[in-house]
Amino acid sequence: MLNVPSQSFPGPSSQQRVASGGRSKVPLKQGRSLMDWIRLTKSGKDLTGLKGRLIEVTEEELKKHNKKDDCWICIRGFVYNVSPYMEYHPGGEDELMRAAGSDGTDLFDQVHRWVNYESMLKECLVGRMAMKPALPKGMLPQSQVTDTLAKEGPSSPSYDWFQTDSLVTIVIYTKQKDINLDSVIVDHRDDSFRAETVIKDYSYLVHVALSHEIQEDFSVLVVENVGKIEIVLKKKENTSWKRLGHPLENHNAFIPKKDTGLFYRKCQLVSKEDVTHDTKLFCLMLPPSTHLQVPAGQHVYLKLPITGTEIVKPYTPVSDSLFSEFKEPVLPNNIYIYFLIKIYPAGFFTPELDQLQIGDYVSVSNPEGNFIISQLQELEDLFLLAAGTGFTPMVKVLNYALTNIPSLRKVKLMFFNKTEDDIIWRSQLEKLAFKDKRFEVEFVLSAPTSEWSSKQGYISPALLSEFLKRSSDTSKVLICLCGPTPFTEQGMKMLHDLNFSKDEIHSFTA
Repeated sequence: MLNVPSQSFPGPSSQQRVASGGRSKVPLKQGRSLMDWIRLTKSGKDLTGLKGRLIEVTEEELKKHNKKDDCWICIRGFVYNVSPYMEYHPGGEDELMRAAGSDGTDLFDQVHRWVNYESMLKECLVGRMAMKPALPKGMLPQSQVTDTLAKEGPSSPSYDWFQTDSLVTIVIYTKQKDINLDSVIVDHRDDSFRAETVIKDYSYLVHVALSHEIQEDFSVLVVENVGKIEIVLKKKENTSWKRLGHPLENHNAFIPKKDTGLFYRKCQLVSKEDVTHDTKLFCLMLPPSTHLQVPAGQHVYLKLPITGTEIVKPYTPVSDSLFSEFKEPVLPNNIYIYFLIKIYPAGFFTPELDQLQIGDYVSVSNPEGNFIISQLQELEDLFLLAAGTGFTPMVKVLNYALTNIPSLRKVKLMFFNKTEDDIIWRSQLEKLAFKDKRFEVEFVLSAPTSEWSSKQGYISPALLSEFLKRSSDTSKVLICLCGPTPFTEQGMKMLHDLNFSKDEIHSFTA
């Protein structure tokens, strides 16, 4: 999508907004779509120029391939010839050229680490990077020395385990007080047990092949005031275990979250229902051997195999309704995940998602995102600016704030759409505003009918200055913003011009 003022929100090619780094798209030439790229990779054409050979690439060799018609890029130790992909890249050739002839891992992670590049670029694989000569014993590279000195992350967690005749309890000591059930993600698959604990920007992993079989279901308990997590497993046989199991990849590792790969589990589609003429509410059920709760304001990635290639797209989970947080939970452990997804008939991913039958499976990743729920503590005024499906990250933030923040005086949502038919959950929003006097909603339409009597137009300084009125001159404020890229960029600029500080603004961008 171009970074230019848009005349309609949501834009015709906008995707679901998520809490990750923003990027722009450029118009692609005819015949250069994702489907066209997949066809090319399956055509048998030599896309590496090496006639099927895989080679070991030195840094010196990599640096030589830094032109558009001869562009090699290294991602996580693997080198790809991306020259054939240049015209198919949604971010444009210039974006790829930023990493030409070098290691592009950090740049890739900043922009779209969720993209399944191994599948997309498998026919472009040149080979592995050659190992560097070892340094003298005890000597660190200068960059590592700097990183070590600069590192001021949390203390490394630890774990232990104990057993009874019928149970095995794994205890993770996080050494942090702000730990809750959202902080830990547990997956048990065959004999592999994986528990990832997210602590600020770091990830701690317990990953073992269990020495004995366990039952599918387990429980997760968190003692918040001491930061202790207990995962209770049920033995299949009441025998004594001599050890927990054998360590698997990255077991007992405590590393920056950006350096961890995305982990997926298969979730079953249990329902889908129409919300508007082009938006549906999808309900996915987690496997019984998974504990996963997506924090408010964070997103996951959905992965589907399409024409032999795994395609990944980011989406922000929502509640099943705006009132679900106020009800007693019907089922324990939050086994369902809900998504409001707009179906683009000419799109590549959403039509495939829409064609899934009840009972089919979709792979769902661990949560990602930079929204920190503690931003809402002691908040007095919360303003939400949403366009189209940019409403989705607002759902859980809205519910959380109204339910858990006692200092809250008001929550106001300004919801931009094209027509009345495009407004997601309009009746629920109006009902919530009627039930909770702290909440107000204003709808703004860019192409209303003549009967529409409320606000119309696009995001503007005049609309915002009238809308963003604090409860008092000193009230603590947060403004959340989400929508198509031009909407978000214009909104951010207008908010800064209205003298709101960076700490008072959070932008969800794709």
